[in-house]
Amino acid sequence: MRQSDFDDTVKQRSAAVFTRLAQAEAEVHRTTIDKIHFHEVGAMDAIIDVVGSVAGLAALGIEQVYCSAFHVGTGTIKCAHGILPVPAPATAELIKGKPAYSTGVQGELLTPTGAAILTTLSADFGPMPAMTVTQVGYGAGTSDPEIPNLLRMIVGESAENVYGYQVERIAVLETNIDDMNPQIYDYLMEKFFGMGALDVFLVPIQMKKNRPGTLVSVICPVERVGEFSDAVLKETTSIGLRWRIDNRIKAERTIEEIRTKYGPVKVKVAHVNGTVINISPEYDDCKRLAATNRVPLKDVMQEAKIVGMAAIHTDALSKK
Repeated sequence: MRQSDFDDTVKQRSAAVFTRLAQAEAEVHRTTIDKIHFHEVGAMDAIIDVVGSVAGLAALGIEQVYCSAFHVGTGTIKCAHGILPVPAPATAELIKGKPAYSTGVQGELLTPTGAAILTTLSADFGPMPAMTVTQVGYGAGTSDPEIPNLLRMIVGESAENVYGYQVERIAVLETNIDDMNPQIYDYLMEKFFGMGALDVFLVPIQMKKNRPGTLVSVICPVERVGEFSDAVLKETTSIGLRWRIDNRIKAERTIEEIRTKYGPVKVKVAHVNGTVINISPEYDDCKRLAATNRVPLKDVMQEAKIVGMAAIHTDALSKK
């Protein structure tokens, strides 16, 4: 491959896929990469699969890859070491930390080579990110399982590129509670925000046996689902919760400080493509100044809004 006509990026990314595959095989065989022999991976087939995938993405001008949760199949597979459960050991090693599922379809739906390609090249896993779709392509396999044996690739522009907003993945945790002292909710919200939750909110709901309850929703970074789940289950009377990955579109924001007749106030300024679209005074600053000056809170907030908007028009606030 080093002597091929492919550019250096294709060569490097292809090598990264093979290295990841070798590391997984070495781990399950309890040995080192230099002693690995790919029993189940035909040399030429693997080279075509890996290099073809990397070169194809490069030819299409793909800048970032996202992958759905892995459908691994079920049952057993015959390999060099005998009959083993699906997913194969190397496949299971490669998809550690990634979302996966099985619907009972018999057979191997994800091979080690496929897992190595997808886990090496993909930036994230889960639902399709917000995007404007431009192309859709399908590839069909030769086997005939219970479901269509198709791989689908959707190409498009991210919402951030199209509209100028920022796009990110977030996790949403939810639980229904109908048997907890309502005084605890204030403590919960303060604790979760202190942990770094992106948002926490409560919604009144009607539960079984006509009991009024509360839907507790916590939005947090995807990588911290375990930490926040543990906190929810330990701090509430809930014995279970739901969680999912969602897409979030947001404007870029900065925190600026302005001077009002009541005192300094921090304001959150939202930008899209360098244009300010919103300005929001920080509540705690306004609350403090209202108490200090003995004036209504709404007056302080209105003053901060007016001064902030005036500062924007006179370029007193930084813009990005």
